[in-house]
Amino acid sequence: QVRLVESGGGLVQPGGSLRLSCEASGISSFILRAWYRQAPGKERELVARITRAGETSYVDSVKGRFTISRDNGKNTVYLQMNSLKPEDTAVYYCYARTEQVYWGQGTQVTVSS
Repeated sequence: QVRLVESGGGLVQPGGSLRLSCEASGISSFILRAWYRQAPGKERELVARITRAGETSYVDSVKGRFTISRDNGKNTVYLQMNSLKPEDTAVYYCYARTEQVYWGQGTQVTVSS
C-alpha cells in the first residue's frame, strides 16, 4: 500500500521560512512528485513539481521563493519555502504519480503576523 505522509507545516510570520517534507512508503519509483496547495474558497493548484529525471517547475507566484527537492535514499520530497507571504496560506498536499495517482493527507501552512 502506497502512503504519502507530509510534515513541516505550521504558523509563520510574513517573510519567514518553512520546509515541508513528504515521505513515501510502499513504492520507491515515481514518474512525478509534486506539491499542491488549496486555500479556503479556492481550487487546488500545482505549486511545484519534480520529474523522475530531476527537472523542476513552479507556479509563477512562488518562483524564486520556493524550492522542490528530493532525497531518493529517504524516498522523500521537500518543499523549501522562503519569503513567505500571507497569500501562501493554504493546505499543502503531497502528490505522486506512477500508473496511479497518490495524495497525502495535507499539512496546514499559515502565514500571518
